[in-house]
Amino acid sequence: MKLKSNYALLFLLLSQVLCAASSRPNVLFLSVDDLNDWINPMGHSQAITPNMDRLAARGVTYQNAHTAGSFCAPSRTAIFTGRYATTTGFYHNQVYHFENPEIVPLHMAFHNAGYATYGAGKLFHHAHGFIDRRAWDEFYIRDDELKKRGWGMETWKEFHHDMLPDPYPASPYNIGLGRAPTNGFFLEWGPIPNEKEERMADTMRTNYAVEVLQRQHDEPFFLGLGLYAPHFPNYVPQKYFDLYDRDAIVPPVYLQDDWDDLPEKPRKRLAERRSFQERIENLDIHKDAIRGYLASVTYADAMLGRVLDALDASPYRDNTVIVLWSDNGYHLGEKMNWGKETLWQRTSNVPLIFAGPGIARGASLETSASLVDMYPTLLDLCRLPQEDGLDGVSMARDLRYPERAQDRAVMLPGTEPNEYAIMNQKWRYIRYRDGGEELYDVCNDPHEWTNLADSPEYASVKRKMAAEAPSDFAEPRRRKHRLNLVIEGDDFHWEKK
Repeated sequence: MKLKSNYALLFLLLSQVLCAASSRPNVLFLSVDDLNDWINPMGHSQAITPNMDRLAARGVTYQNAHTAGSFCAPSRTAIFTGRYATTTGFYHNQVYHFENPEIVPLHMAFHNAGYATYGAGKLFHHAHGFIDRRAWDEFYIRDDELKKRGWGMETWKEFHHDMLPDPYPASPYNIGLGRAPTNGFFLEWGPIPNEKEERMADTMRTNYAVEVLQRQHDEPFFLGLGLYAPHFPNYVPQKYFDLYDRDAIVPPVYLQDDWDDLPEKPRKRLAERRSFQERIENLDIHKDAIRGYLASVTYADAMLGRVLDALDASPYRDNTVIVLWSDNGYHLGEKMNWGKETLWQRTSNVPLIFAGPGIARGASLETSASLVDMYPTLLDLCRLPQEDGLDGVSMARDLRYPERAQDRAVMLPGTEPNEYAIMNQKWRYIRYRDGGEELYDVCNDPHEWTNLADSPEYASVKRKMAAEAPSDFAEPRRRKHRLNLVIEGDDFHWEKK
């Protein structure tokens, strides 16, 4: 009798475990590249983003979320490892799955918990060899030739030459320079024929994600989709350009003497990039450049709409957590800068929207957050065990009860040790490795035009913000140029040089 009772108890426990596993929500992990806060849910009325609006209406939008790395590679590494560069030493283009293969990345945590894992597009850095191929049931590569070169995420120049505008380069910025643009496509924009939309790399990756959502899934799934847009080049179908009246566009404002109160390091870097803004001003094409960016934002929004439509038409609509994020922001003339890799607001502030079961609807949060928080948050929302060593904090409670959320300080590491920004709702404190400092009252100075770091009355604010930084900074690990990428058929691996 006792044996039967034990069997009954074991059966009950096993049933509860299986029930809990089957009820775990799916995850739709959606990334866009170089998208700053220029979207409607974050108050930028120039952008036409109906699908981001639609997602925001069914979830929680963070107004003060910040990247965990000042450009693509360290940001995405921090997101997938759940750790800042100050912990790992991955400040630049290090390959985390070679340097520290024992770290359990986000998708592997879900795979280990019994999830089916699917990926497509730019989730990791786009260069050859950066995709962490471990623990994916499927990772879509749109052209098998790319597998023979290390699974790169080329979007324009490789294998699809006929997708480029004719003539190339297309933007007034690059026409007449007598050379290809910097990095091939920097400050490049222009329309392509509408009929080519289905052959665009981002469209093909989106269609793969749609197809995955149309399948029957007997186990929970983690589906990641990374769009390259609105990263340069801003080449999108003509219909997206047609949505924007060039003459009605309002470019961002800046001050000619904004650099006067900056420390030497950022002032020197900006001086190296001054020619970008000067050429744009001389050609009077600032509005044209903004139009190209906005057209690409709306194209990315349309791709997100396809995925949301597929989810809404599937049996998984009510049991799927959706996360939309961008790897970093982007300067479009603010502080007379074009690009990223700064510690200012325009680089750090990024879209972050959560929606799904257990998440409030139509809420907007002003409290600070970091993209490293996505890892522990998703583990909480999906009832997975937490991983040891994560730097982020779970936001699951704030997503359920946004009215109870409290502000905190978050960090943006620079590209080397002892360099960082600390941000909260009111302040941004920046420290460079050479000791240079910046302090901005972002409530009263949202453009970060007045550096308060040298004002004695703000010394206590600086101390308080600096106290949030790590006491120790990891030394940088080997960068990509110190490794060899070895191709073996459709496979690859890294070796030390």
